[in-house]
Amino acid sequence: MASECTAFRDSKGGLHSSPERATLEDLAGVLGRVGDEGGMTSGVARMIFDKRSEIERVFAEHDAMVATPAPVLLGDDTNGRIRAIN
Repeated sequence: MASECTAFRDSKGGLHSSPERATLEDLAGVLGRVGDEGGMTSGVARMIFDKRSEIERVFAEHDAMVATPAPVLLGDDTNGRIRAIN
């Protein structure tokens, strides 16, 4: 007898049983081949998926850092040397 099922499609059109599996397949596609014969790709995709919030935080911090203009020093007293600012 026929029955109804729910499937989730990845960006290449492949069907998966959960949204997580479809997303992992899309991540693996973005990463391309990682390691010999691409054997690490699915593991790296899983790690990215599992650590998503930390990865997004790091990119948000990076984006904020590069979006902030460099401070302008008035009366530069460094004699041309670079000084780190924390």
